[in-house]
Amino acid sequence: MNSERPTKRARWRDVLTYLFFVLFAGLVWFGHAMQSERTTRVPVLIQYTGKPGSIGTGDPGLPDTVMIAVRDAGARLNSYHKDPLHLTIDLRQYIHGDKGTIHVPSDVLRRSISNLLQGTSSLIETHPEEISCPYFTEQEKCVPVALAGSFIPTAEYQTVGQPVLSCTRIKIYGQDKVLQTIDTLYTEAAERTNLSDTTVLREALVLPPGVRAEEDSITVQIICERFTEKKFIIPLQAVGVPNGYHIRLFPNEVEVSVRIGMSHFAQLNPTDVQALCYYSPERRDKLNVEIHYTNPHITFAWAYPGVVEFILEQ
Repeated sequence: MNSERPTKRARWRDVLTYLFFVLFAGLVWFGHAMQSERTTRVPVLIQYTGKPGSIGTGDPGLPDTVMIAVRDAGARLNSYHKDPLHLTIDLRQYIHGDKGTIHVPSDVLRRSISNLLQGTSSLIETHPEEISCPYFTEQEKCVPVALAGSFIPTAEYQTVGQPVLSCTRIKIYGQDKVLQTIDTLYTEAAERTNLSDTTVLREALVLPPGVRAEEDSITVQIICERFTEKKFIIPLQAVGVPNGYHIRLFPNEVEVSVRIGMSHFAQLNPTDVQALCYYSPERRDKLNVEIHYTNPHITFAWAYPGVVEFILEQ
């Protein structure tokens, strides 16, 4: 038994020694790879400026990415993968007249990309080598924007006022016969739930085929606040009683519950609410109670009881 223990310890030392040299060799290889030069392909993200909204482009359109082959040390190439290059192209110098071709020559494209590279990097090739795309002028029309989704606050919260849109009208572009069929541009019919406090959302616009817009989405601000309830005992008022008649209501008062936002609770008064019963000859002995309120911050109100009895006297 005692002779086996040194043997096991020796085996573990051999395993640990082997793993140490494997790790050391890996670190040496990684360091060499980071310092040695090699060629790799990285993306260049392109942003276009200076294109009038009425100018449309044909297929395949302007590319938003150009792939390039770059030669440099491995550490530098890794930085291009982690933080992609961004190239901005001003199209004003390539658009002349109502239609034509946007053409960014290969030498201009290579020079612009080379200016983005570090001094030790060499640009080997670009794909595509140049940017070429037909353009044409489209008709434009300004239409209102409307929300198609629903916005539901979380429990004990309510929306305050109407949603605020970043723009209420927007320009759209396309063929005249298509634009004539569009009177309103709607957002996607998404359901937003569990909203609380003030929420800002980005809602995409639904664009018919062949139609572009100056913005493909809008910002929607939903103001929510916690609500509370307050109760009043107010008299009932009868409406529509024929001349020469008097109506007696049982009861002649109702309890009205009002829902209002916390920020406007202090300004709430009983005079903001009316409880009305509309007389109709078809109703024999009972009338419904309807609640009317003049305070714009009241979002909901109801009465108890909701139905009362009456006697019509001459």
